[in-house]
Amino acid sequence: MRFFHSFKFKAVLGNTLYLSVYNLLLSFPFPIFLALTINSLKARRYKRVFQTVTYMPYFISTVVLVSMINLFLSPSGLYGNLQKALALPVTNILTTPEVFRHAYVWSGVWHGMGWGSIIYLAALSSIDPALYEAATIDGASKWQQIIHIDLPSIMPTAIILLILNAGHILSVGFEKVFLMQNAVNLASSEVISTYVYKVGIQSTQHCQQVKKNKTVIAGLDPAIYPSKCHF
Repeated sequence: MRFFHSFKFKAVLGNTLYLSVYNLLLSFPFPIFLALTINSLKARRYKRVFQTVTYMPYFISTVVLVSMINLFLSPSGLYGNLQKALALPVTNILTTPEVFRHAYVWSGVWHGMGWGSIIYLAALSSIDPALYEAATIDGASKWQQIIHIDLPSIMPTAIILLILNAGHILSVGFEKVFLMQNAVNLASSEVISTYVYKVGIQSTQHCQQVKKNKTVIAGLDPAIYPSKCHF
C-alpha cells in the first residue's frame, strides 16, 4: 500500500506502461514480417543462412547486449565517432530520457525478432501447397498470396500470442532496464521492478546495516538515517 501512496507511483507506473505498450506494438508485428520474408525466399540455402543470422541475436546475453548499446551509442563509440566525422558536438545520448525508451525497445526488437518468428514459420509450413498452386494458376501475385493465404493462415496464432503478451504488460524486464539505467535518465527508466529492488532490497540492506551499527550512530542526525528503519 505504501507504493500506491508514494509520490513516485504515477511516474513509475507510467514508465512501466509506456515501455510495455511501446515494446508490444513493435515486438509483435516484426516477427510476423520476418517470417513472411523468410517464407517467401525460394533458395533453401539463402533461407537457412537468413534464418541463422536472424536467430543469433537471441543467444546474446542481456549484459552483452547492454554493453553493445553502450559501446555503439557512447561518445567514444560509433555514434560519437560519427558526430566527430560530421563536425557535430559530441553528446552522450544515453543520458537523454527519451533516447532510453527508443534504445530499450528497438534493441529488444532486434534481440528477439528472429526467435519470435519461429512459431510463425511453423504455422506457415503447415499451409497446403495446393493453395499456392491454385493462386498461381488464377494469376495471383506473390503479394496477393501473402495477403490472402499466408496472413489468414497465421492469424489465429498471432491473436493467441498477442493475448499472451498483453497479459505481461506490467512485466518489464529488470535486468536490461537496470543495466541501462543511470542517474540522468531515471525519469523515464524507473519502472516497477527497479523501484521495488531499490526500495525493498537496497533500503532493507541499508536498514540492517543501520541496526547493526545502531550503537555507533545513536547520536547522529536522524535526517541521515531516516526513521523508516524501525528497530
